Amino acid sequence: MSDRERIKIHGADGPVFGAGIWHFATYVDRYATDGYGEPRTVLDAIELAGQVEDLSVVDLNWPFPPGGISTAEVKDALAARNLRAIAVTPEFYTGRFAKGGFTNPDPEVRRAAIDLVAASAEVGRELGVDYVKLWPGQDGYDYPFQADYADLWDRSVDAVRELAQAFPDLKFAIEYKPREPRNRMVFSSVARTLLAIQDMGVDNVGVLLDFGHSLYGGETPAEAARMAIARGKLFAIDVNDNFRGWDDDMVVGSVHLLETFEFFFALHDAGWDGVWQLDQFPFRENPVEAARTGIGTMKAFHRALGYLDRKELAEAQAAQDALAAQRIAKRALFRALAESEAR
Repeated sequence: MSDRERIKIHGADGPVFGAGIWHFATYVDRYATDGYGEPRTVLDAIELAGQVEDLSVVDLNWPFPPGGISTAEVKDALAARNLRAIAVTPEFYTGRFAKGGFTNPDPEVRRAAIDLVAASAEVGRELGVDYVKLWPGQDGYDYPFQADYADLWDRSVDAVRELAQAFPDLKFAIEYKPREPRNRMVFSSVARTLLAIQDMGVDNVGVLLDFGHSLYGGETPAEAARMAIARGKLFAIDVNDNFRGWDDDMVVGSVHLLETFEFFFALHDAGWDGVWQLDQFPFRENPVEAARTGIGTMKAFHRALGYLDRKELAEAQAAQDALAAQRIAKRALFRALAESEAR
């Protein structure tokens, strides 16, 4: 049985669950530059990911941290843990690209960013990934008058178009975010990202909707998902939570429980059947337990979708009866959560 057949069968009775491999990494911040926990390689992270029973796929940073690890070693580690690489995320957002990757004022650095993504796409082909994730975190600006906005836009659009045309057999998913590390990012919202994709004029570029980025950007994630799905451009999702003031990457449903349920309702209602993927950063929590907790909450959301009275909800929404609609949603959600606690 091939990996793809295994994943398809695995998803027959519910969603396939995934995680960014960085979920199992060691984290640093400007106060704890020595890190929270012991240093881990990508192979160590894969070993931990394999301990999460319901986890099937992972998104891998590339180059594989901390460097010097071959694709063959990663493939062997994934196979040993019955995991599949769903995506590669090229690291063209590091200090080397402080003034931008695709938008860098130095044409040689711009070319280096494009070449790095192209090299990651070749690795992705070897691993059999579904998509290459693009998170151009350094592409943007920090101050008024710093840059020509039209130039930033054109360079971003042109670079992604070039990559998509060079690898027509692969999908490229742009993960938008309002800010960090730049104060303003080029791909900062679902609307701007969809407009950029329209300007690219290629079929194999879409959106990766990070729930926390959408919250942080002042969006309603369920609405953002609908916008992307309506245009056939929601290629992937990452889920987590935050307090809206920063990209905290907390455990799924830990703050915005009802909004997260609405997000999954929007996906399910629109017939979207992609992977439900974690992008959590458990700085001080056990990463395996944090993944199990996030997946457990998502499984409760999936059960709650089965309990939701769609006819009753549609009637409440048609009347824009907020209190009735919330009662219906909460009834289904709390039943599913109570059952999860009882298990």
